[in-house]
Amino acid sequence: MAEKLKNSKIIFVVGGPGSGKGTQCERIVQKYGYTHLSTGDLLRAEVSSGTERGKTLSAIMERGELVPLDTVLDMLRDAMVAKADTSKGFLIDGYPREVKQGEEFEKKQIAPPSLLLYIDAGSDTMVKRLLKRGETSGRADDNEATIKKRLETYYKATEPVIAMYESRGIVRKINAEGSVDDVFKQVSEALDALK
Repeated sequence: MAEKLKNSKIIFVVGGPGSGKGTQCERIVQKYGYTHLSTGDLLRAEVSSGTERGKTLSAIMERGELVPLDTVLDMLRDAMVAKADTSKGFLIDGYPREVKQGEEFEKKQIAPPSLLLYIDAGSDTMVKRLLKRGETSGRADDNEATIKKRLETYYKATEPVIAMYESRGIVRKINAEGSVDDVFKQVSEALDALK
């Protein structure tokens, strides 16, 4: 299994909820042919499946807490292996959310990341974007109280992650305050430098 993923380009994409990670990942998929794996999407799919594990995950997510690491890693690895033969690389969106997740990703014989894209938007911007999304998304976690809790959790957990990968020299910080096109221009420069 690890052999299949050994030479894959793996890009971790981190940024607060509402920073624009998902939008940028869609653009990367179109331009570069990478496979976009969102831990949030994988978890939401499990929740909507109605399984016992889905019900447990739902309760954890509604409290704004992080899902157990082994669960997330198993889901990620299975999804990557399924696409290993056809994908030009993997965008792991919203991962790692804490240092231990990054360490375990490599220990579980998935592979070390080639790059960490840090999609950086200010907290006011993220709150505004999420409240706007909440008007149409129907997501239970797109309300102001939960958003503030999610941002708090995100900052506390993610700062050490970014520091860990900065020490390896693989972090590219993207200013996500501009237009989608402006942000994507920065993202493309970071990815083109990988070749």
